[in-house]
Formats: sequence, structure tokens, C-alpha cells
Amino acid sequence: MNNTYYIEQELNWLSQLIELRLSNYFQQTEPTMSIQDVPPPALQQDGSFYHRFISNYHLNNAERICLALSLAPVLKPNLLDLFLVKNAAYDQRFSEIGGYKGTHHTGFLPTIETLLFILCGESLANRMDYYFLFTQNSVLVREKWLQLETAPSMEPLQSSILTPAPELIELVINGHDYTPGFSAQFPAQKITTKQTWDDLVLDQDVFKQIDEINTWLQHGHDLYADAELGSRMKPGHRCLFYGPSGTGKTLTATLIGKQTGLDVLRVDLSLVVSKYIGETEKNLSRIFDRAENKKWILFFDEADALFGKRTMVKDAHDRFANQEVSYLLQRIEDYAGLVILATNFKSNIDDAFARRFQTVIHFPVPKATQRETLWRQSFSSQMLLDEKINLGEIATTYELTGGAIINVVRYCSLMALKRASKDILLMDLMEGIKREYQKESKAM
Repeated sequence: MNNTYYIEQELNWLSQLIELRLSNYFQQTEPTMSIQDVPPPALQQDGSFYHRFISNYHLNNAERICLALSLAPVLKPNLLDLFLVKNAAYDQRFSEIGGYKGTHHTGFLPTIETLLFILCGESLANRMDYYFLFTQNSVLVREKWLQLETAPSMEPLQSSILTPAPELIELVINGHDYTPGFSAQFPAQKITTKQTWDDLVLDQDVFKQIDEINTWLQHGHDLYADAELGSRMKPGHRCLFYGPSGTGKTLTATLIGKQTGLDVLRVDLSLVVSKYIGETEKNLSRIFDRAENKKWILFFDEADALFGKRTMVKDAHDRFANQEVSYLLQRIEDYAGLVILATNFKSNIDDAFARRFQTVIHFPVPKATQRETLWRQSFSSQMLLDEKINLGEIATTYELTGGAIINVVRYCSLMALKRASKDILLMDLMEGIKREYQKESKAM
């Protein structure tokens, strides 16, 4: 049996519970059967991802009903049509059933009130017992599987719509994790690489520090499992990568993710930072809220744009800017995963941040021997170097980063292709180097 079969069984169970609750609620005689008398589908250990999800999170019957109810508008909206019945006396839907009719979605959108109605009917005592479903005591809320669309101001919590998180839909239906697409609402993008650690040319001391990060990703959870150590340490691991552009900071972050099987999300600070007071905090909150419990590696490139030194308070704008830095400090310290900040200059980072990094790694301009290695491994084996080109001499004479060397190789290779040739000429190599020096306003 496939995953779809078991999801359908769960939704059929929900449908039976809804019909029974409505029947008991509106009939005039004493009910002969309660929803507790309708057992849920038995959990099968045969590879159904939906059932494994229920088992892994130890969902009780109430949480299973909550999960199925949130998914119903997405998977089987007609299942909830029974709730569209109106109270003839008032010519409106029954307030005790809750729910909304969507603007574009013509079906019924369940709220917390709807769930409480299914579970409890008119029982006030039972309603109070089930409020745990909407607190951090419920795994569906704690793990952010449910998005409780906040009710309008001055309306009760029960008016919140039960909306499944996109991660939940992707995970339950397709059996794999969901990474949000890049947008103004989620200004972060998954980054990957086809390169390997062999392509990264760094000092051995730097590799040792990188290995410390990989070790934490593999064994960090054991630290917090220790009652004594766990009570003394904040969650997560915070790193600072600093050094000139093109020295391997981004590549290192992507390789860490590649080695450990974790998604690396690069945060676009140009969309995060807003000139409007309070908007930066909202943008950051969207990222951290989605990242919680996903084990994402958050990579903030050019981090000094947001994490730079705080200013003297001269006006209200300065005060709010400093509050944003403080807010960010708190969110980073509370994040249980890996956060990497990258900057060209360590001195630009606020001291309050610097003290909170577990790992600080300097990515310097590569030495002459390292530059020669970068030159030799950057050219395609299909290309032929002009006999006038001495890569050892080039590496010694011209101080370039790995990123700049790749730019030169790209330029030379394009010029060769333009000539319908595989020969890399010295004149093209020197022109490429000249272009890189001009970018940095340096004289050759």
C-alpha cells in the first residue's frame, strides 16, 4: 500500500468523526456512540511515510485529528462541506463550529474552534483539557508543522485558522524536506556546489578549524544530552569567516553542508535590511521561524551590513537600529543550528557579536605556492597553455585570490573559444590579470 492510501484512511476517519459529532449535536435523543468509540486507522510499519511521521512524533489521537483537519482543505476540501450548514434561526453558520469560507477557496477553512467542536462538542471541561494542542506542549505547534493564522485583534484564539506549514505538506505527502523558494517574504536561498574539499586551497590550520565545525554538526547533540553540560551552554554553533572576497568563505560553507547533508541557506541582507523601523526584525523573524527544527545552516554573507558596529544613539532611527542588532543577537543565540557570518573585515563586526562566536576563521589571500596550485587546478584539462606561460612565476608575481584566478581562467578560456582554439595565450592571461587588478584599483 502506498502513502496516499494511508492518508486517505486518515481523512476517512476524520470524516466519520465529523458526521458523528454533527449527528450527536443536532439529534434530539441521547447519543448512543461518541467519537472515542471510533478507533483511528492502525499504524502500519510498512514504509508509509505518513504513518512513520505519526509514529516518530508520537502523535496522540487528538493531534492526529488536528493534523488531518489542517490537511483536509489541501487534500480533500469537500470533506468539510458538512460544516457549511447554516443556523436557520440566524441565517448564518453555527458559531460553535467556527471556520471561514475562503476568498478564493470556496470550501470550508477550519479554525481552532472547528477542532474543539469535533473533539468536545458542548463539553466545556473537555475544551479546557484540549487547549494543550495550541501551546508549545503540542509537537505540531512546537515543531512549526502548523501555522496558526492569528485571529484579528480583539478576537479569541479559537478564531485562528488551522493551516499546515508548506514543510508539513511536502514532508507528509512526498516524504522529503521542503526548502522555501527565494522571495521578498523569505529572503534566503539554498546554495550548493559541485566542487569538493580538494578544490579548496587553504592552510592546514584553517582546515583544522573547519573540521571543528564538522565535528560539532556530528556530535554537538551529545553535548546537550549531558545534563550538566547542556545546562551551561547555549544551543547552536556560531562562526565568523573573515577575509577578502574570493578566498573561499562561501565555498567552505557549501562544502560543510554537502559533507553533512544539511541545506545551506544564504541570507540576502539587501532584502532583510529595511529603512523602515521594525521591518528588519520582521524579515529576520521570518527566516529564523522557518529555520527552527529544520537543521539548516544559515549563511550571512557580507554580514557587516547588518551585524556591524552599533552607533551612538542620536535619534529614534539610531535607537531602533541598535534594537535590531540586539534582536538579531538574541535570535542567533537561540538558534539550535549552525550560523555562519562572513565579512571582508573582522574589525567591522560589532564586539558584542565577536564574543559570541565559537569559531573565528581567517581566510587570507593565498600564498604564492597556494596560488600556483589554484592556477594549475583551475584550467580545464582540455585546454593547452602557451609555452610562454610560467604558472609558478605568475603565481609569485601577482597576488590574487582564488575567486580572482577563476575569473582570469574564465576570461582566457572564452577568448580561446572565440578563436575556435584550445590554446590559452599569455596575452589573454595578462589581460585577465589586468582586469582583476583594475577591479581592486591596484596597479600591476
